[in-house]
Amino acid sequence: MLELTHDEWLSRAKELDLSGFHHIDGADEPGGGATYAAVSPRDGQVLAQVADGGAAEVDAAVAAARRAFDAGPWPRFAPADRGRALLRLADLLEERRDRIALTVSLEMGKPITDAYDIELRAAVNTFRFYGQLADKLTDESPHTAPDALALVTREPTGVVGAVVPWNFPLTIASWKVAPALAAGCTVVLKPSENSPLSALQLGRLATEAGLPPGVLNVVTGDGPTAGRAIGLHPDVDVLAFTGSTAVGRHFLRYAADSNLKRVWLELGGKSPNIILPDAPDLEKAAATAAWGIFFNQGEMCTAPSRLLVHTSVAERVTEAIVRRAGELRVGDPLDPATEMGALVGEAHLGRVLDHIDTGTSEGARLRTGGTRTLTGTGGSFLRPTVFDEVNPGMRLAREEIFGPVLSVLTFDDLDEAVALANATEYGLAAGLWTSDLSTAHQVSRALKAGTVWVNCYEEGDLTVPFGGMKQSGNGRDKSAHAIGKYTELKTTWIQL
Repeated sequence: MLELTHDEWLSRAKELDLSGFHHIDGADEPGGGATYAAVSPRDGQVLAQVADGGAAEVDAAVAAARRAFDAGPWPRFAPADRGRALLRLADLLEERRDRIALTVSLEMGKPITDAYDIELRAAVNTFRFYGQLADKLTDESPHTAPDALALVTREPTGVVGAVVPWNFPLTIASWKVAPALAAGCTVVLKPSENSPLSALQLGRLATEAGLPPGVLNVVTGDGPTAGRAIGLHPDVDVLAFTGSTAVGRHFLRYAADSNLKRVWLELGGKSPNIILPDAPDLEKAAATAAWGIFFNQGEMCTAPSRLLVHTSVAERVTEAIVRRAGELRVGDPLDPATEMGALVGEAHLGRVLDHIDTGTSEGARLRTGGTRTLTGTGGSFLRPTVFDEVNPGMRLAREEIFGPVLSVLTFDDLDEAVALANATEYGLAAGLWTSDLSTAHQVSRALKAGTVWVNCYEEGDLTVPFGGMKQSGNGRDKSAHAIGKYTELKTTWIQL
């Protein structure tokens, strides 16, 4: 962690000059002149006026990406040369790490420690991983008849539209952009309107790193306008999206209504976290459950928002989580001591509070939290919240809240726990705490989730894939498997 004090971060924030222009064809572009205010959730202050892009700006960005793919050098670079360019981009992200982390913290409310230590580390590591992987992807030559030669080549798909959310604005953008670029594709990136500024910095650094004009373009604007234009664009070959299930449905419709572009979706979650009475360390299980739901203000699609705990240990575990919630330091995101920052904005805070009100009215017991805090700051802060006596039919147990709100449900046997865990339209992630190896294997296989963590939560690295089942989406980010989303397999049969 960069060793700066709260006052030093505040001083840097005052000096930060943030540009809100699009980045298209290797240059900053103001677009048609329309702008919107990027507001910091830490204090409600305007950070910058950001270009409000629409169909015209998307057309310009897609045209630049198409030229760069069809006639430019990027897809024709030797894979090792593409890799070196991505490694230069990773180095630049590392060099500017403090500035970009500050931007992330200001625009979406993430604690500066998390922005620097987790968000920027993930972005740097992602570009390094795919930079190193670029020249290690091999084609195939299957054994065939003696008078024929068969070749199976992996070819870049073309122009990729990447639409990403605000909760991890650089991490998730990197998960889309880096493998697409490594494969030889060109990209039009649309960040969330709540977190555009760090993505614009990424676009400028890509140009500085030597990526040819048009290879990475960044268009800012809202989802119904700029996002829709990307989804419907006939020159976008692949669409990669992370966000809500409702918006994911729109992108599937856009593909059907345009060119049947391939659509890869990483969507919502209502992840179960099962604690069995034979958990190797109940205190650790409780502490990890608390960390998992309150980290990043609970604004995580993988957040373990449904705690399923055996009746015999439910009160002990819940008490430990409530105690941790009371100890958690909610504060200014620019204070390195802050453990939980601001929610992304007033509109989102209002939606989370509505879920809390509904939980109380439906009969769940509020154990702690549930109200705003730090109201004098002008920011969007919420106390960490825990409900128990939640039943599976309640809204708290069914809908993704995307905030620091934990629902505790109890079960009496393992079959009931698995049934409760799978009783959701989502299938992104799950957790399991047990000392029994057979139980760990059997239950992890039974859980309908793209990732299952056993005796931990949110662990892993770039070598393992990430994505969902059911209405949590399709395809995988991270790992070598992500390359497949941005390539086509071509068969060439040569008769000898």
